[in-house]
Amino acid sequence: MLGMKWAAFRRAKPYSEAGFPAPVSSAEGKVLLWDLAQVEAYRDGRPHPVIPAGEDDGDLLDRREAAALLNVQPRSFDTYKSSPGLADNVVVVGGAEHWPRAVLRAYDAARGTVTGPQGRPKGSGDMVPRDLLPGRIAELLDANPAVTAAHAVDVLGISTPAAQRHLQQERAVRIAALMRIEPGLDAEEAADRLGYPPALRRTALKTAQQLYDTP
Repeated sequence: MLGMKWAAFRRAKPYSEAGFPAPVSSAEGKVLLWDLAQVEAYRDGRPHPVIPAGEDDGDLLDRREAAALLNVQPRSFDTYKSSPGLADNVVVVGGAEHWPRAVLRAYDAARGTVTGPQGRPKGSGDMVPRDLLPGRIAELLDANPAVTAAHAVDVLGISTPAAQRHLQQERAVRIAALMRIEPGLDAEEAADRLGYPPALRRTALKTAQQLYDTP
């Protein structure tokens, strides 16, 4: 758009100059995105068109914005986005996944609203649909790293084996992820850092090491 080669664009960083349009991507997004009409106006020396204020059902939200709309952590949203309602409506812009605001609102309405610090959903006596279960488990761990299977059974209406299996798997994934982020950290140290009590992490440690060792 600016008549520059990619390498020159990266070196010059024209987007850091005064007067360049502000990105329309979220502040903490890994991919910076700009409005096409605004960049064209900047290039041609014209006043920038104003982006409409407010929210619209057609707005595309990235991972962090989607997580904020659903009132969960981005890490939890990573488990939600494979659900049919979201996976079928993902839009890739500049290499970054986005979801229409209307789709996210519909998904949020269907899953129920989190009403307490433990992630207790509406109608907690009913079993959570299988495709939503990983996200619910992630919410429980976000709220309390020491959450027990018994509590998950009470909140989510699932069987004890299912609660144990999903909690162990989610803990293992998080332990392995922390080990990759901090080279030299072993599984036990990562579990300590994440606040997982020894009695609740034995199986997760073995699984985490296998995940870490898998390319």
